[in-house]
Amino acid sequence: MSHLLPRRSFLGLGLGGALSAFTGVDASAQSKSSRRAGRAKRVLVIFEQGGVSHIDTWDPKPEAPLEHRSPFKPIRTNVPGMLFTELLSKTARVADKLTVVRCMTQPTPGIGNSHPKGSQYVFSGEAPGGPIEMPDIGSVVAHRMGTSALYLPSNILLPGTDEQAAESRVGFLPPGYAAFKTGGSPADPTWRVPNLGLLAGIDERRFKERRDLLSSLDVGFVNAGRAKDAVAMNALMGQAADMLTNPLTRKAFDINRVPAKVREAYGTGHRGQCYLLARQLIEAGVRFVTVDVREPMNSFKDGKPVTYGGGGNMNWDHHDAIYSQTHTNVPNGGAGAERWGIGTWPMMGSTDQAFAALIEDMDRSGLLQDTLVCFVTEFGRTPKVNERQGRDHWTFSFSFAFAGAGVPGGQVVGSTDRDGGYISSSMAYTLDDYAATLYEKLGIDRTKPIMTATGRPMYLAAKGKPIPELF
Repeated sequence: MSHLLPRRSFLGLGLGGALSAFTGVDASAQSKSSRRAGRAKRVLVIFEQGGVSHIDTWDPKPEAPLEHRSPFKPIRTNVPGMLFTELLSKTARVADKLTVVRCMTQPTPGIGNSHPKGSQYVFSGEAPGGPIEMPDIGSVVAHRMGTSALYLPSNILLPGTDEQAAESRVGFLPPGYAAFKTGGSPADPTWRVPNLGLLAGIDERRFKERRDLLSSLDVGFVNAGRAKDAVAMNALMGQAADMLTNPLTRKAFDINRVPAKVREAYGTGHRGQCYLLARQLIEAGVRFVTVDVREPMNSFKDGKPVTYGGGGNMNWDHHDAIYSQTHTNVPNGGAGAERWGIGTWPMMGSTDQAFAALIEDMDRSGLLQDTLVCFVTEFGRTPKVNERQGRDHWTFSFSFAFAGAGVPGGQVVGSTDRDGGYISSSMAYTLDDYAATLYEKLGIDRTKPIMTATGRPMYLAAKGKPIPELF
């Protein structure tokens, strides 16, 4: 048996959450009526982690008290009466493609001051801490819908290197549904997605010989009654082989083949190139892509190394000097001293450019018709500026933005008060509602539970309801 590819090596090929070809067997769990209701074939989630300040971006408050007012002025968008702040000047040009929900709230106690719990809540659409750990929405989608590209993972998290990527969970689902993490930075000219190649010393011919030999053996299924498991494993192994030998796999991750003009439109830094890679993976047929990205302190721009001095974590947790024009390092440190000001290029400058380019690109290519794009964060920032000239965590109101897959464009849903502190509209939506919306858009029947290994039925977004204004 020593001539076989060892089991550990086979699993170590880095396929991770990619190995879900057999997930298609669960597609029958969706009712016909639910499938008809779905408008989305794929989902692209932009998770800007750390708590983006809604007051400085999607929900301008020019009448707030001067000492707490954002210095960034409201600007017109291409939709009459729909205003963003000047930090979203490029996104303002695609407002007719967006619905901005200004009445998001996160009322679950104990989560508001926790980035890990908040991130897990966004990933899963379920408040963490229950008796059974819930899987990510992307894992559920892979389980229920399978893949439309057998040579690619069906659930991808990119780059998957930031600290909150550890909050991604497969929950009670089999490990094969976990998110595949690309690692690295596509802005680096030498970057290649790891773990999608054959092991050193094994060429394609030898790999196929070993695969054929392996397929002739009963691997791990001594119980002849577990025929369904055997079929699933064979399908999984088939996808693994396809991913390792299909040239389309690496092509989907190769953004060097994208015209320079397109790459520049997104921005040639880490964030812009991650957004571009996400769009490319969606086009290649990946079912669920999540971008959890921030500019690293040591990164690349225009293909050359660039260093952003001043700290080590460029997420949106602006407890200190949120309006700094460079880095936010302040005397005696502080909880938010590791990032640059919200209006700088590594922060909203790169985000505005990348998001606007993404929406324009997907609309032009037709991908926006059946791809749901979500711009999300785990909570907002306080309506008052603190003594460190920053804004702290705020769960009472914040904003999400949506586009594509039948989402009405040029629309604002809900409102907040003069300060942006509390929801003033009759409607208010939670992260559970966000999850329910994604499932409904995809046509996944939430009345059909997923059974745990112990036979316990688990219902999806059980406490949520789809946001009606997005349909």
